[in-house]
Amino acid sequence: MRNNTKLVNLVALVGLAILSFLLPLVSNNYWMDVATMALFYIVLALGLNIVVGYAGLLDLGYSAFFAVGAYTTGILMTEYKVSFWIAFLLAGVLAGLVGLIIGAPTLRLRSDYLAIVTLGFGEIIRISAKNLEITGSASGIFGIPRPQIFGYTLSNITDFYYAMLLLAILTLFAVYRLGQSRIGRAWQYIREDEDAAEALGINRVRMKLLAYAIGAVFGGLAGSLFAVKMSAIAPESFNFMQSVMILLAIVLGGLGRLPGVVLGAVLVIILPEAMRNFSDWRFLLFGLALILMMLFRPQGLWSARKDVLAEEN
Repeated sequence: MRNNTKLVNLVALVGLAILSFLLPLVSNNYWMDVATMALFYIVLALGLNIVVGYAGLLDLGYSAFFAVGAYTTGILMTEYKVSFWIAFLLAGVLAGLVGLIIGAPTLRLRSDYLAIVTLGFGEIIRISAKNLEITGSASGIFGIPRPQIFGYTLSNITDFYYAMLLLAILTLFAVYRLGQSRIGRAWQYIREDEDAAEALGINRVRMKLLAYAIGAVFGGLAGSLFAVKMSAIAPESFNFMQSVMILLAIVLGGLGRLPGVVLGAVLVIILPEAMRNFSDWRFLLFGLALILMMLFRPQGLWSARKDVLAEEN
């Protein structure tokens, strides 16, 4: 039964990847832009899934990490003329370091206290970006150069779609491998029962800090690519609602379940756009749909294995 579940998940993900590569052949620029944003959210949701889905930590300030990645790339490329690929790597590293700095004093907290502190740090990053001269203050950073690869400049929406698709696939593979590793199992023990995990010899603070830092790295990488796609960034692009939408994608799809995380991230972007004809009501309808789902499917649309097995039995 477990092998059958893995096979279904693999077929679903391979089919989704094939359809994703073929999408530019049948889509217009508008839906290409929507699809690119969906891939962006997939990367962010996968990164946050390490923190929330694997380690069981409630993070309400995840937008801070892709803000760090975006501003790192914007500053390095506009002020210091650094190549995008170097800025891209440095964005991930710096976001990870910020994750360590933020996580070190806060991850000893649990539940609601941790959520409140992470929310506060997310707002601190946004407000700092809004007031510092190097980040362009409230106006942000403009004129971020387009990246080049082997002399070819990524300039149109299709280029950035494929770039974001490649990053999403690499992130999915990395997060999957982490989940199957000894580190991933330690995170899951901490998620289920921190005290029992510590009794087994797992350093819960160190492992939670590792989850927080690795999740931040993926957020920074996504923010870096987001910055060059938009060619301009501003503090309001990294507000609290961004963190909520990323967390919503994980809850909607299913905590800790990678196919569910991908599905949730796609739905969070696609559904509001699909209901654009109901412009005055679309967010109300979207909210009602989420409430109904929480009532009748609280474990998420693509639930974790233990839920699937329970239903099948």
